[in-house]
Amino acid sequence: MTAQFLDGDAFFDALKVDLVARINALVERGWTPGLATVLVGDDPNSASYVRLKHENCAELGIASIARELPATATQAELLAVIDELNADPAVDGYIIQLPLPKGLDEEAALLAMDPDKDADGLHPVNLGRLVMGVDGPIPCTPRGIQALLVHYGVPIEGKHVVIVGRGLTIGRPLANLLSLKRPHANAAVTVVHTGVADLGHYTRQADILIVAAGSPGIVTPDMVKPGAAVVSAGMTFEGRRIIPDVEESVGEVAAWITPRLGGVGPTTRAMLLSNTVDAAERRAGRP
Repeated sequence: MTAQFLDGDAFFDALKVDLVARINALVERGWTPGLATVLVGDDPNSASYVRLKHENCAELGIASIARELPATATQAELLAVIDELNADPAVDGYIIQLPLPKGLDEEAALLAMDPDKDADGLHPVNLGRLVMGVDGPIPCTPRGIQALLVHYGVPIEGKHVVIVGRGLTIGRPLANLLSLKRPHANAAVTVVHTGVADLGHYTRQADILIVAAGSPGIVTPDMVKPGAAVVSAGMTFEGRRIIPDVEESVGEVAAWITPRLGGVGPTTRAMLLSNTVDAAERRAGRP
């Protein structure tokens, strides 16, 4: 068996058509969607992610604002920037690029955000909305994974989804999202982690296996149910090389699999832009 790639770049290209149409409709009404980023410190990976986000904004016609602080920034200085963005009418959504340098309180920073401008969907209010099934910004990577599966025709409703990883940005919100009683969800969801004995016992039961453990090559072909859909959402940097959580040879067993590059990353950026356009439409008033 040779798996079909769940190509995040191709998905993003398809979504751009819809996003551009929605952005143009807003501009015609006098409202240009605006996305801001807050980058603290000089971590090269974080800087690269932020740069790509601004490039995507320029491509689609979203106004972008970059706020950068040195690694020596204080909590008060970070909160002052957050207050400015909360009050700025040109900003429909913004993100605080995580992780923050040591010494800064990520929880306090997230709590200070206006939940309705939270383009990452990680504010506690928005995580609570997700748990309740109430509309609001959904965390970008979980939303992107769901959209990627739907785009490639992977059935979700009634299927067994196994998620390896219980982190705040992927594992926990994704479990809530895919278990909601709504279209393209309504799955039986099991969440496990690297501390579980015999991880393969659980992963072999999955119709859809999503791995977000940040542990290189933790999932091997013998741990995958033949014909499953496999999404590698975790990765580790070894120098400049990116090592995914799922061995590439898993593609010989699975029916669908994300590529080593261009899988979940582009879908996450796509959902960040989609969350921003959603916020602009809410603030402008949908026609």
